Amino acid sequence: MYRCASPALPRRRSMMATAASTALFALVAAFGGLAAVTVPSTAEAQIVPGHRYFPQRALRGELIVGVAPDVKLNGKAARLAPGARIRNAVDQVATPGSLYDQKVAVLYTTDISGLIMDVWVLNEVELANKSWPTTPDQASKLVFDQASQVWRKP
Repeated sequence: MYRCASPALPRRRSMMATAASTALFALVAAFGGLAAVTVPSTAEAQIVPGHRYFPQRALRGELIVGVAPDVKLNGKAARLAPGARIRNAVDQVATPGSLYDQKVAVLYTTDISGLIMDVWVLNEVELANKSWPTTPDQASKLVFDQASQVWRKP
């Protein structure tokens, strides 16, 4: 329950807002009138997957999610860590149930006990980067360029 009335806005703010909207209208009118203002269509406004930035310690593999937290990683039994995060191809959080019994190409990190901590399902752009290491031994023999997200031989 509010016992006090809300404070009135100062007169200066409303004048600034009016001046800003007038300036915006003048700018739109100067560049071709109101017809120049377009709203993107639904197809244009959708998320276009691109290349995300991954940590250097991430490894590439194939993941099949069973009954959580049990998974198969590269054909071997593994487990998801408590609090593991799975990101789908458009970088949204995915539940293990949404990937149940699907074989997906992923990049993943593990915690200190070997449980899978972070998982990124790869999109078409990221699948083209075939040079990502699959084992820590392979990663130790390559050099990682963080800016271009490419592994190279030294």
